[in-house]
Amino acid sequence: MRSFFRRLLQWCFDWLFNRKPQAEPLKLGGYIKRAVILFITWFFLYQIWIFLHIVWWIKFNPTSTAFMQTRLAELLVENPKAELKHHWVDYDKISNNLKRAVMASEDAKFLQHQGFDWDGIEHAFKKNIKQGKLVAGGSTITQQLAKNLFLSSNRSLFRKFQEAIITVMLERILSKQRIYEIYLNVIEWGRGVFGAEAAARHYYNQGVRSLSTTQAAKLAVIVPNPRFYDKHRNTRYLNRRAATIRARLRLVEEP
Repeated sequence: MRSFFRRLLQWCFDWLFNRKPQAEPLKLGGYIKRAVILFITWFFLYQIWIFLHIVWWIKFNPTSTAFMQTRLAELLVENPKAELKHHWVDYDKISNNLKRAVMASEDAKFLQHQGFDWDGIEHAFKKNIKQGKLVAGGSTITQQLAKNLFLSSNRSLFRKFQEAIITVMLERILSKQRIYEIYLNVIEWGRGVFGAEAAARHYYNQGVRSLSTTQAAKLAVIVPNPRFYDKHRNTRYLNRRAATIRARLRLVEEP
């Protein structure tokens, strides 16, 4: 078996670099064919890499994310000793107020959909068309988690396509509760602040388990634009939106 794979690998290299006996010089079509095959191979292997990570997270917690690494790199430019504020907290130790508040704010249909809220996407599309610019995204909690775990903040069609693939993997492999537990523990909540426990201590100097409904609602409102609200913690919109979220808490059931 080992000999077979060695010969197969050698054949692939010979074909890729045009080293086969009596091979004619490559033309444009040959280069394009090799480029396409290399891209497909890379894409397939990348999906396997993502899949294995998600399977690992069924039992083990992620220690970092793509977003964390990006933000840390930005902070290190300003301060070589910079560190992220992040501390994992198990699901049952996170305030139910926060669980319900974030769902009410970000994805009230989280328990009903399979990763994509088509009504929300349609609403966001119509709102963006009306405003003439991108003002709403329509992303679910699972989509946001996919982006945070593996992708960059750059917007492109390929990134959205990859986000959709990861979203499907997350929904098929992990339970809703596990998806939500990871989400609450890794999303950005301020400048260098990641996860619910770090957020509670950063904004309120207390653990996440003891958050009040008002505190939880404000943290939920911060999620879409955390670095802005880290500097502007008492805006009229934040307080008004937090009051709306607080009023909805009794209507939300967490996983």
